[in-house]
Amino acid sequence: MPSAADHRIPPDQLRSHRWFGPDDLRAFGHRSRAKQMGYDTCEYEGKPVIGILNTWSDLNTCHTHFRQRAEEVKRGVWQAGGFPVEIPVMTLSETYMKPTSMLYRNLVALEVEETLRCHPIDGAVLMGGCDKTVPALLMGAISMDLPVIFMPAGPMLKGHWRGETLGSGSDVWKYWAERCAGNLGCDAWNELEDGIARSPGTCMTMGTASTMCALAETLGLSLPGASSIPAVHSAHQRMASACGRRIVDLVWGDAKPSTLLSSESVDNAIIADMALSGSTNAIIHLIAIARRAGIDLTIDRFDELSQGTPVIANLRPAGEFLMEDFYDAGGLRSLLASIGDLLHLDCLTVSGKTLGENIAGAEVFNPEVILPREKPLVESGGTFVLRGNLAPDGCVIKPAAADPKLRKHRGPAVVFADYNDMNARLDAESLEITEDSVIVLQNAGPVGAPGMPEWGMLPIPKRLLEKGVRDMVRISDARMSGTSYGTCILHISPESAIGGPLAFVRDGDLIELDIDARRIHLDVNDEELARRRKEWSPPQPRYRRGYGKLFCEEITQAHEGCDFRFLHAGPVTPEPEIH
Repeated sequence: MPSAADHRIPPDQLRSHRWFGPDDLRAFGHRSRAKQMGYDTCEYEGKPVIGILNTWSDLNTCHTHFRQRAEEVKRGVWQAGGFPVEIPVMTLSETYMKPTSMLYRNLVALEVEETLRCHPIDGAVLMGGCDKTVPALLMGAISMDLPVIFMPAGPMLKGHWRGETLGSGSDVWKYWAERCAGNLGCDAWNELEDGIARSPGTCMTMGTASTMCALAETLGLSLPGASSIPAVHSAHQRMASACGRRIVDLVWGDAKPSTLLSSESVDNAIIADMALSGSTNAIIHLIAIARRAGIDLTIDRFDELSQGTPVIANLRPAGEFLMEDFYDAGGLRSLLASIGDLLHLDCLTVSGKTLGENIAGAEVFNPEVILPREKPLVESGGTFVLRGNLAPDGCVIKPAAADPKLRKHRGPAVVFADYNDMNARLDAESLEITEDSVIVLQNAGPVGAPGMPEWGMLPIPKRLLEKGVRDMVRISDARMSGTSYGTCILHISPESAIGGPLAFVRDGDLIELDIDARRIHLDVNDEELARRRKEWSPPQPRYRRGYGKLFCEEITQAHEGCDFRFLHAGPVTPEPEIH
């Protein structure tokens, strides 16, 4: 990638010049309003206008440090001779947004694209980290195709309780199961609540946030090492300022996402995902990101690359350690250097260097956290893609987070029509269920829920928990949190709400799972399935107006990235007229 020193576009070719440069009435209005805000012409004239897209809010716990980070980004922009403008965009709080933040990922992507398009912006720093903010920001920026750099929020500090190290999400599910089993009292539960989330930042497990930030860096859209830095570390502040300085250079060099992203860089991201045993959600998000760039990525590519990639990140929920440990062990650069022979090292990045140059010389400082290639956590297969008559378009599972004795299983289905039905009946004494049963949840997908919430780590009945059962085969068209674990088959596609085979499963039907053979099979003959299909009626639409209606009409299925059809890569959208 050419640097500003090698190739500098003339100031009058800056996109913002169309707003501020001409000697006409409209530009007069733009300049006078800048003066209204206290800016002199010399502060922005002939300089790149850098949008700082800030997803801060009082209800996004992961981004509570973003007000300060925005100021540090601005500092870097000023230092490099740019003109920073902070613009808030809708935040996506994984904790508080209902029914699910996934319902709004595409809305934010659309907002980002149009925010960049309608304003006098030459390039942007994208501030995100909480799960859906990462793909939303990247999807919108890729569609607009201005120079951008992604600034990750960073993980929070490790949690602590009674001498135990806590990981957000993963240990919530673990100790909730113990409480439901009667092994944990209210006082201990309240202490856990006090100790599990001790600082700003994203989940400190290898959940969706940590996974997606790592993939953004591997794609070449973040500075080297940026994704591993804990949120409250002073290095994070310095990284924020570095993002501000670097984006100015990217604008002068006209380095857009379209000059960085390729099928090879996407393969790199998939390989990193597998080596990290990253969140299953990454499959949906990365497909959507790639397709925004015109790269026809399918779920089969994930399975192909997983088979040759060892899991060497010993991080929860699949492993033992947390993101703070990962950073101290060398972080993402060290992990990528360990698997460098699997990567396309000549892919360009926002640093101005190749991926290979970015990771050159990186060392592993703790081989218990970033494992040696010869002693991986799992030989291969961070995520598997399964197929069969129950999932013609595929489904996914994270084998490293599943009970090994359930890798091959055959059991009778216990079916719940939707989430409310499951909540109402799961613990009923009349429910016929054993540890060999296969729990099935219908109508939890993109259209059925709607929004494909993180319901896929289906709960185990209390009476089985009390007997010591901690894992069962669970199947749904939902997603699950990247911090979750268990033998959970997710993203069944097509989903039940649009007539996928999952809709026709009945109590007692035998379901066969063979993870190593990549097979999921409903033991019901085709004639019977055809009869059930004929009798089936689709559920009534949840939304009849507004954004919810748009979502259900335009959303694609899990194997297609759950993007809106009208936002896929296509003809270039014209620049706005300046009248």
